[in-house]
Amino acid sequence: MKIKLFFTLCIFSFYGYTQNINNDTLQVVELSTTRANTQTPTTFSELSKIDIEKKNFGQDLPFILKNTPSIVVTSDAGAGVGYTGLRIRGTDMTRINVTINGIPLNDSESHGVWWVDLPDIASSTSNIQIQRGVGTSTNGASAFGATIDLNTNHASKKAFAELKTTGGTFKTLMQNISFGSGLLKNKFLIDGRMSLIESNGYIDRANSELKGYFLAGTYYGKNNSIRLNVFGGDETTYQAWYGVPKKYLDDSELRTFNPYSYKNETDNYIQRHNQLFYNHIINANLKLNFALHHTHGEGYYEQQYLDDSFLNYGIDTTIINGIDTITSCDIIRQKWLDNNFYGSIFSINYNNQNLNTVLGGGFNIYNGKHFGDIINATHINDSIDLSFINGYRWYENEAKKYDFNIYSKTNYKVGEKINLFGDIQYRKINYEFEGYGDNISLINQTVTHNFINPKVGLQFNLNNKNKLYAFYGIANKEPSRTDYVESSPSSRPLHETLYNNELGYQFSSKNHSFNINLYHMNYKNQLVLNGQINDVGAYTRINIDKSYRMGIELNYFGQITNNLFLNANATISKNKIKEFTEYIDNWDTWGQETLLHENTNIAFSPSLICNAVLEYRPFNDRLTISLTNKYVGKQYIDNSMNEERSLDAYLINDLLISYNFNKIGPFNQIGLFITINNLLGIEYVNNAWVYHFISEGYDPTIDDDFIFANTKENHYTMAGYFPQATRYILAGLKIRL
Repeated sequence: MKIKLFFTLCIFSFYGYTQNINNDTLQVVELSTTRANTQTPTTFSELSKIDIEKKNFGQDLPFILKNTPSIVVTSDAGAGVGYTGLRIRGTDMTRINVTINGIPLNDSESHGVWWVDLPDIASSTSNIQIQRGVGTSTNGASAFGATIDLNTNHASKKAFAELKTTGGTFKTLMQNISFGSGLLKNKFLIDGRMSLIESNGYIDRANSELKGYFLAGTYYGKNNSIRLNVFGGDETTYQAWYGVPKKYLDDSELRTFNPYSYKNETDNYIQRHNQLFYNHIINANLKLNFALHHTHGEGYYEQQYLDDSFLNYGIDTTIINGIDTITSCDIIRQKWLDNNFYGSIFSINYNNQNLNTVLGGGFNIYNGKHFGDIINATHINDSIDLSFINGYRWYENEAKKYDFNIYSKTNYKVGEKINLFGDIQYRKINYEFEGYGDNISLINQTVTHNFINPKVGLQFNLNNKNKLYAFYGIANKEPSRTDYVESSPSSRPLHETLYNNELGYQFSSKNHSFNINLYHMNYKNQLVLNGQINDVGAYTRINIDKSYRMGIELNYFGQITNNLFLNANATISKNKIKEFTEYIDNWDTWGQETLLHENTNIAFSPSLICNAVLEYRPFNDRLTISLTNKYVGKQYIDNSMNEERSLDAYLINDLLISYNFNKIGPFNQIGLFITINNLLGIEYVNNAWVYHFISEGYDPTIDDDFIFANTKENHYTMAGYFPQATRYILAGLKIRL
């Protein structure tokens, strides 16, 4: 039924828009001034529309980016649908600045990005730029490892309708329809997309149902243009957040174990984005860009807690009928988030033969409501009525964040060989929240940050094929919501600072390109978990005085023969914390013991990442056969560099075969494709969480499968691991009218 509906919509779209201009695309309104270009002396990669389409099988965006330099991706459900994440140079999503057409996407409080909230956004994306390191000034949170910008502001001059459907292992199904009106009266364009993605996941019960949409309208005037984007998603995913016990990983049946069994242990969230862009050409050298935006997010995750204490919810011991004293019961609860993020961004760009300068900035406001409701409370004794607890709200608070930034960037050409780059940003943040005061009571508080983020660079063009570049930048980043609300002013961490150096060489010819980049990222006050409990009884992050990442990135693309192409990259790195103290809970004494560590690896930072894509294109590119290889070196899951808390290196291979037919009847294009992921069926794990404790009397064999004994006497580890899918197949069909 769902497939029939999509075909019906496809045919409707085709007959509704019949204008035939040409097959060119239009670059519509876009705040592209935050992006790097070939004259910018910094480190970046780009994926074109073709690159994105080759890898877009309905999985979340991280899996489309997985073979770009220095990236490691992971999936809670194991197969790329549902909750997914990525790290760049070992840096997680909370430190990666993400924008869509220059509009910030990172959550203002947690700084994270959840791609599951924007299902199939890749199908509406024409270009992705990834800047590694501090990068150039942009809007939103500071980039502490990378910047990712998605461009959805391209449109086709020619009317079209396209249907794409993909199905495969784990009952994965992706269907979408995209359409465009073509250029109407040389002034108007309408384009859009609707998507449905479903998957049962590799992990037990880790199913997802994701719905996404995108609709845009554009007006072109003589010297100006206006574009409105409306897009969003609606997701329901069964939780697989807890991972799998270590001892289950070697058992082919148990390694998909999910400890959650409650039927509605789900995450439910909607996200709605509205973006309005205005572009005005003042003269041949001067352009003005302006945008307004609003994002609404709303949803909850539901959980079942058996025999849960009333004290966890601020409920006093309850006496029933004057006889039975009840202190706990089975509780089903929902934790809600209802937020709005809105504001504006702008840029003024002056460009002549030797000078390209930009003045830009933005002002954004975030309003987030957090609350939790008990929706059902029951007791093992059915005669005890606990219905008076149903609907009880055990917490409720609201936070506001004001974020203002202004920046100026300049590229200046000196002669024919030298480009000078300068970039400075001022950012001011006011964050209002309910948190602990010095007397450990909850009060409304405000914190303010004022950051100056400068960058400079130089590019030297040896000739039209060879160039050298050097870059130095400083970025400052505020702590997250958890750092604030689970600490007092006395224990609150400081902001982080990153000093970033990049030095590179690039060679480019007709059939080959090569890039070598050296980087050094030196952190001051980097925030990490060390197990310490602060004055309000919470495990919050603490500032590490000195830590760094340094490495070399190698990239090569070449046409080996007329039909054979190789795209390969490798990152060799060293990621170190010079010194920190680990705090370990002692379950016998209810205290903590300490362990000093020196020169340890930063968690989730493999020292070697390699990618290679060998692509064969016979028959005028109609047939494509590509073999992808990805190697990720050993990783530690905390900062102690303990071998018992590490993930093994892995090498996986993917095979893709696609074939495009020539124009057949009313169809401009018919494409068939099949991809075999993890071709050799390798069992591997690329993510985990961990907790370390000490106890003389604990017996791990009878209490908790997630706890295992360490080789060090009386030391134990509680950990959940996220195994990724072994061999799985996705196949599909694309029809374009």
